[in-house]
Amino acid sequence: MKSKDMAIIGVSIILAAIISIFVSKLIFGRSASSQQVDLVPAISANWPQPDSRFFNSSSVDLTQFISIGNNSNPNPFGTGNSNGQ
Repeated sequence: MKSKDMAIIGVSIILAAIISIFVSKLIFGRSASSQQVDLVPAISANWPQPDSRFFNSSSVDLTQFISIGNNSNPNPFGTGNSNGQ
């Protein structure tokens, strides 16, 4: 490209930016009305105790550790397992 072409491209970019700023202010101008928002009540740190029918000392603990079988291999999927392979 010649320097004359670059100058024309630069001027057209600047003109397009200026025109777009003015057009956007006409379309998206400030509105005179203000919006109202609902206030959310604050969350309290005081929680009620859970129902004792479901949360008690004799309930089933689903997070307890379950061991299936008697496998003492610390690396069952690694190389060098105990069956000679």
